[in-house]
Formats: sequence, structure tokens, C-alpha cells
Amino acid sequence: MISQFFVLSLRGDNIVFRDCLKFNFRFPNILLDRGEVQKGSAEIFFRKVKFWKEDEEEEAPPVFVVMLLSRSLYIVLFPFSLESTALTLETRFKIGLNQLLKCRNGTAFNQTLNLDGVNYFHVKVAGLLFVATTRVNVSPSLVLELLQRVARVIKDYLGVLNEDSLRKNFVLVYELLDEVIDFGYVQTTSTEVLKSYVFNEPIVVDAARLPPLGPASMFMQGTKRMPGTAVTKSVVANEPGGRKREEIFVDIIEKISVTFSSSGYILTSEIDGTIQMKSYLTGNPEIRLALNDDLSIGRGGRSIYDYNSSSGAGAVILDDCNFHESVHLDSFDIDRTLSLVPSDGEFPVMNYRMTQEFKPPFRINALIEEAGAFRAEVILKVRAEFSSSITANTVIVQMPLPTYTTRVSFELEPGAVGNTTDFKEANKRLEWGLKKIVGGSEHTLRAKLTFSQESHGNITKEAGPVSMTFTIPMYNASRLQVKYLQIAKKSKTYNPYRWVRYVTQANSYVARI
Repeated sequence: MISQFFVLSLRGDNIVFRDCLKFNFRFPNILLDRGEVQKGSAEIFFRKVKFWKEDEEEEAPPVFVVMLLSRSLYIVLFPFSLESTALTLETRFKIGLNQLLKCRNGTAFNQTLNLDGVNYFHVKVAGLLFVATTRVNVSPSLVLELLQRVARVIKDYLGVLNEDSLRKNFVLVYELLDEVIDFGYVQTTSTEVLKSYVFNEPIVVDAARLPPLGPASMFMQGTKRMPGTAVTKSVVANEPGGRKREEIFVDIIEKISVTFSSSGYILTSEIDGTIQMKSYLTGNPEIRLALNDDLSIGRGGRSIYDYNSSSGAGAVILDDCNFHESVHLDSFDIDRTLSLVPSDGEFPVMNYRMTQEFKPPFRINALIEEAGAFRAEVILKVRAEFSSSITANTVIVQMPLPTYTTRVSFELEPGAVGNTTDFKEANKRLEWGLKKIVGGSEHTLRAKLTFSQESHGNITKEAGPVSMTFTIPMYNASRLQVKYLQIAKKSKTYNPYRWVRYVTQANSYVARI
């Protein structure tokens, strides 16, 4: 049961606030003490999240933590009720949690806090904090999934999800919340069902200068964003002139995780992919979506892959997959065809995972050598292994440096355009940004380090690993393809627009030194 729901900006501004237990409009004569949360909870939450320090044991730590330690190892910690445990157990839990959070190679997502008996659940979406509070011992997974779906429903209605669109459409947002959560209990998160109860029209916000944002990015944290559909219009708003353009968008979005050894060999590799669909078709006609004929589910110990091709040839072997509830699999085993009646809004048709070895889009070579008692030189080389017809965007290469590094000077290759270099002195990190990389090209960066003390020969242990983030449009490492997208015709002249796009982004792309 949810007590409060609110949306905060990263500055702490309260954009949306709904007290779900304050008054029951459907049952106004029922007044129950159902664990209301005190006023000012939004400010309490923001201060705790903004200024929480891992080293202070007296600070309330998260009670729900997911840590990604490797390509397939996840640790989930959740004590169901800290109040019912002994103090020694709680203290041990805090100490152990802090030690895990300090793990150098781990990534922690702190999404739930327990402060003074109040559970705070939050996710970060498009630079906004979606938060729910409750005093009841509920499943964290349920509430976090609810927050993700609420954010998705709001985006379906507004087209663009940001602070400006929420402020301009606050009446519509509150109407949606009233229908989604009734007296603390979830009623529905279906965009199509809500259309029968929500009647306010969205105020369109210009999205020309906004980066595209899709549903997959809602499952990321911090500043990492997964590109989604190029559509930024509402599913309920009509085009100018009152007519609705018939079109459907399909995105194959893949997040790849690769770890290279110091000698350049691939230690681990994995692809997490999703087929996203957003439909603007009236009447919800049946759709048939065909995938590769040679698609196999389950490796069965096999390991075959053609490195010379990246667009269709060769077997595609997925470890596992799952489908949306609206997908019918009657002919999937025969001809790898999915049939469904798409609902309004954006939803994942299929999620899949692949650990079969694949050709990585980039090769990273990193070298660090001492150049004296108080100096060292770093050489970073990045080579694009994909076709020259494809271009990677927003490439960022980062490398942690020894803690006693005081100054860094950079040297780029002659003729380099669109490159940025920076030394983050606060966290001793080298950062190299490339606006775009064309397939088949190679880029080199040299950095000269100055130290405040001698390295004593441990410089390779105190630096690295090198990490890389990027986005590659119209490229997918798994080679999963949409062969055709067939829409049931209402008439002979019915021919809606069909858009299919492939996007690949780095999830964890690391090279050891």
C-alpha cells in the first residue's frame, strides 16, 4: 500500500505530490488509520539521498541494494523488517553493506531507504526522481516496478517526460495518478485502459532540443541513459488538423557488456536486448513480426559465430528470452513469427539475453609507463571494428588514475576533430570524449601524468581499468533482425508507416591494464 507519491527534480523541487491516504474520494465516509506519512517527507528524502555518505554508519543505509559485480553475478540484499531484528544484526548488516558498496568493481543502485519507520522507494527517470513512501512492509520489486510503469504512462500521455512537460500538464498528471493509485492501492497501469477514464488533453512541449528517451533508460541509474524511440508525441494527442497519423515504431535496443584482459582478450561478454514497440494505429489491428529464421533459444553448449558478418548471416543463439503478455507464440517455433494486438503506449515485445561470443564494436588498448620518479605516460587507443557506413555517437573513455596524480597534460593525434579531454581532479579520473567515431577508424590519446610522490613500481595496480560508453545507431551486435512487420489491413488503401531502428549502447565496457 502506497502512502505518498511525488516527483522531484534533481534540485529537490517538488513537481508533483499526491498523498494517497489523505482522503478517499470513492469512499468519503471511511476514515482509517492506514499508516499515513508525515508532511515534509519529500524534503527529508531529498536531503538523505543528496547528502548520504557511505562511511557514516549512523546514517540509514539502503535496505534494498542490487550490485552488479560481473556480467551475470547479482547480489540482492533485503531485510524484510529491520525493526524486528536485534541491534547487533542490524549493525552487522550496515557494516557488511558498506563494505559491499566500497567494492571497487561493483555498481550499487540505492533505490530504497528506511528512515524513522518510513520506506522510501525511488527511481531516476529522465533527470527526475519518482518516489513512493509507505510504512507497510511491501515488496520493493513491486513498488519499483510501479514507479517505472507510472513514469512510462506519464510519458505515453505527455509524449516528452521532463520537468517542463510535468509542470505544464500537472492537471493531466494528477488525473492519471488518481486513476492509477486509489487510496494507496494500484488499480491499473495500462495506457489503453486509462484512456476510458482520463479525458484531459496534453499540452504539447517542444522536444526539438531534447535527447531521445525510451523505456529502456528507465531501468538505468544516474546519468546513464539508454536511447529509445525517436517518437516524442503523445499517444492520445492528434496531429494538427485533428487527424492522427497511422504509424508504428519498433526499436531493437541492445546493451552490451564486455571485459577485456590486459592483453586484449575477451574475458566476458553479454548482450541484454529488448524489442520495444510504440503504436499509433487506430483500432489496434493485429501485427505479425518476423525474426531471423535461424534464431535459436538456448545455447546447449554450442559456440558458433561468423565474425565477418554483422547483418543477418549465421546463426543467432539466445540464452533465454521472455515476451509481453499480448504476444501469441502459436507459430513462433515454426517460422519465428510473433503475432500480437499492440496496446496504446510503449511496451517491450520481447526481452532477451545472449552470452554467445560476438564481435565487439570497439577494441581498447591501454598502456601506462613510468617516465621518471614523479612522472608517467598513458597511451589509449580505440579502434572501431564495425563497418565504415556506421557511426558511433557520444563516445566517452574514462580511466582512474593513481590517487597522488596532481596534473595531467594531453596530446591528441594530428587532425583530431570533436575531441575533448579533461582531468577530474576530485576523483582522479581521466576523461576523453569523442563526438563521433566512424567504423574502421582508430583514435589515439597520450596523457602525461605528474605525481606528488614516487610510484614505487605499483602504478599499474593503482590505475585503471579503462571504461567506455557509447551509442551506435543502426547497429546490433547480436544480429537479431526484424525481417518484416505485417499489419492487418482494414481496407485496400490502408498502408500505415512502419519504422524499425537498431540501437546499441555500452552497459559495462571495460579493459583492464
